[in-house]
Amino acid sequence: MDLKGICLLFVILAVALISSTEGKPPSRCQCRIAARERRNCGPPGISAADCRKAGCCFNASVPGVPWCFTAKPKRVRKVCPADPRIRVNCGYPGITAKECLSRRCCFRAHPAGVP
Repeated sequence: MDLKGICLLFVILAVALISSTEGKPPSRCQCRIAARERRNCGPPGISAADCRKAGCCFNASVPGVPWCFTAKPKRVRKVCPADPRIRVNCGYPGITAKECLSRRCCFRAHPAGVP
């Protein structure tokens, strides 16, 4: 598979992942947001059930802030490519594994001669 095919496959998978999570209630972890950082996600008076159906968080325990609010994005685990032909260089010659990882890049020293 060439690079264009791999990129197209990645885009299709990303769109499928995003569309598969729409309308699903967020996890408890995604709803742990400081009250002052909440962003409104529904009309005034929305019920908890309708809020969650819309894929939002609901918490009416703090007055004066939105009770139906946008969830934090899901954390997606980064997967480094196993095929050396599709690696993208985001470092420089001689970069250490620690420096590479601090840039949120993958580090594999083998095979030699590829990013």
